[in-house]
Amino acid sequence: MNFSDVFKQSNQLCKVSPDGKYLATCVQYRLVVRDVSTLQILQLYTCLDQVSHMEWSSDSLFILCAMYKRGLVQVWSLEQPDWHCKIDEGSIGLVSSRWSPDGRHILNTTEFHLRITVWSLCTKAVSYIKYPKACQKGIDFSRDGSYMALAERRDCKDYVSVFVCDDWHLLRHFETETQDLAGLEWSPNGCVLAVWDSCLEYKVLLYSLDGRLQSIYSAYEWSLGVKSVTWSPSSQFLAIGSYDEKVRILNHITWTKFTQFDHPSTINSTKAVVYKEVEKRPAAGSEDLSIHNITIGTTLFNTQSKYDICSLPVQIPVVKPDPDRANPKIGVSTLAFSSDSRYLATKNDNMASVVWVWDMQKMSLVAVLQQISAVRCFQWDPRRPRLALCTGNAKLYLWSPPGCVSVPVPSEGGFQVQSLSWHCSGDSLILLGKEQLCFCYMDTDQENK
Repeated sequence: MNFSDVFKQSNQLCKVSPDGKYLATCVQYRLVVRDVSTLQILQLYTCLDQVSHMEWSSDSLFILCAMYKRGLVQVWSLEQPDWHCKIDEGSIGLVSSRWSPDGRHILNTTEFHLRITVWSLCTKAVSYIKYPKACQKGIDFSRDGSYMALAERRDCKDYVSVFVCDDWHLLRHFETETQDLAGLEWSPNGCVLAVWDSCLEYKVLLYSLDGRLQSIYSAYEWSLGVKSVTWSPSSQFLAIGSYDEKVRILNHITWTKFTQFDHPSTINSTKAVVYKEVEKRPAAGSEDLSIHNITIGTTLFNTQSKYDICSLPVQIPVVKPDPDRANPKIGVSTLAFSSDSRYLATKNDNMASVVWVWDMQKMSLVAVLQQISAVRCFQWDPRRPRLALCTGNAKLYLWSPPGCVSVPVPSEGGFQVQSLSWHCSGDSLILLGKEQLCFCYMDTDQENK
């Protein structure tokens, strides 16, 4: 495993192009495009203000930079650096900007969610969509880019509109049986749309493409409900994380629950391996403590960590949430399936330092990763069953079925990994600090052996 030099970035704005060839980073008001293989700068663009959001087009030819405070969007071309586009929403403001799947239209959401403006880069035509709802996830595109589902709120009722992305005509418009729709998401195969209610009512609804209600699922009443929803890549499973600290898995045939994963404070399962991170400080001899050896950035006082396999039963540290504060830190907030749908990784917010890995074939817990600090981010390798996670320190953690490893990030200046993302090839990772980034390259030759 190798690490690149450290580069600057701002606001975690760092994304690899969909084709995997380029890396775009924002540094204040500058947009820097690098070659992923060499990390050499290919293009440097200057925006009109500090960038709030940055996004690649689906064909990797254009980059969108949104400046929400000024209501501006600038678009840059990789093939023609002199070409650029500026969209000014004016006094109506801007809170969100994103590409359409074809990479030739931009969808801007105005302040107070008054409307969505669809701008065409090819014809300069402008379309308006009224009544978009301000919610957790109010807009989603089907995986093949054919359809867009939009949550709407009008006359104190929730609706969903399905648009055809080719010409933005309305395909279906229907009312949903929700009190306060919180989000919607297409299944990966584009056949089913999952819609869920706010946390005040446990309700998940499954709609077909033509707007027919296929099923309603509710696990319980009179308590905080759904906190997270995700599809498996195969579209066979719908995982629902809730405030009662459980994950319920629905099957794609009857849309009923066929298994449930609990997050107990005591682990007794003999099928699961519990990995506990332990720290140790390197022992220092008297010669290491001499003045000329103690310098800034020395590894003398750096802590090293490794994983110990715990014997059962294992007690998991639990933090009780404050009942008087909004958005209590309890319940399953993060769900992620591996690319082959074999494994599901979960995080329960009142056990913030623990990641749970479940085997979807055996329907059982396979591994528990107990970290020293709270887990900030975890993500599956897009090609292999391998999970990467970070906890806001100078280490990278990896889990795969054979075992677990803790890797120190060798960089000067105390690089703390706040977030991470895989390259689409699965051969490298982008590690993001507060104002820096670096690449981590996997040893693919060793893996193949």
